[in-house]
Amino acid sequence: MRAIRLQEPKHFEYVDVPAPGDPGSGQVLVRTHTMGICGTDISGYLGKMPFFRYPRIPGHELGVEVLAVGEGVTNVSPGDRCSVEPYMNCGACYACRRGFGNCCENLNVIGVMIDGGLCEKFLIRADKLHPSKQLDYEQLALVETLAIGCHACDRGNSQQGDKVLIIGAGPIGLATLEFVRLTGAEITVMDMVPGRLEFCKSTYGVAHTIQAKGDDSDLEQVKAVTGGDKYAVVIDATGNNRSMSNCLNFVAHSGTLVYVGITTQEVAFTHPTLHRPEMNLLASRNAHPKDFTRIIGLIESGTINTTPWITHRTTFDKVVDEFESFTRPETGVIKAMIGVS
Repeated sequence: MRAIRLQEPKHFEYVDVPAPGDPGSGQVLVRTHTMGICGTDISGYLGKMPFFRYPRIPGHELGVEVLAVGEGVTNVSPGDRCSVEPYMNCGACYACRRGFGNCCENLNVIGVMIDGGLCEKFLIRADKLHPSKQLDYEQLALVETLAIGCHACDRGNSQQGDKVLIIGAGPIGLATLEFVRLTGAEITVMDMVPGRLEFCKSTYGVAHTIQAKGDDSDLEQVKAVTGGDKYAVVIDATGNNRSMSNCLNFVAHSGTLVYVGITTQEVAFTHPTLHRPEMNLLASRNAHPKDFTRIIGLIESGTINTTPWITHRTTFDKVVDEFESFTRPETGVIKAMIGVS
């Protein structure tokens, strides 16, 4: 069976792997139709993702078709189109017992810690499939990205009228933007790439954008936009340790900072920067099953328009040659999709 494996950073190979067998109890055999290229895939390719294990068949943003179901499976049937919730939680640890499978102590994310969907077919737990009769495979592959933003928004808990700053207008920042806008908050987006800021203005009508310079002028721009108050909620989606260290300075007194981006490097700040404003400092990891259900409904209803998201497409046979180009912001990529089968 055809697959693509990331052997080590910056080294993909086409490989032949054994085909999966029949699904066991609670399992489903699926065919991968579409895979979205995520920031995690790019970080794994560049060797910057702390949770990535090599060698690995990547692929966790997936639109799949159900081929066969195992004993006891009732939530999906052969022929169903599904989004994949890629977080294989244990169900027994402290976090899982409290309903937080997204940060399970023994978590295995497909395509990151265990092999994923950049192959023809694979087996998966039935409870990790979310079907839709309306959405196409590309839309279903977008659901997981959107779920990351949905959970980050929930962590920040912005309210109508709050001033919210989203730092980083890549896919995760844009996914967060999709949900913060539904809260009625007043949004500012900060990024270093002018084209990304223009996308936020033209596609989402974002009134305030800040082109980051990485110096003291960033704080001056923040104060100018907020009248000196700074932001009730700041969500950093950059995965850049310098941005993550500095963005505490943009949070209002009594405000909240959410880290949704991931870095392998040290994040550092002086304690008074956190303590003086009595800041809430939060992490946001993965998403919950209810987020997938909600997002599918929002796309089906037209509340979320997925059309602007997909800027690049490639095929299974071209991935090895073209993947590196998707790591470069100057290519204008927002979301690249791989047609797997």
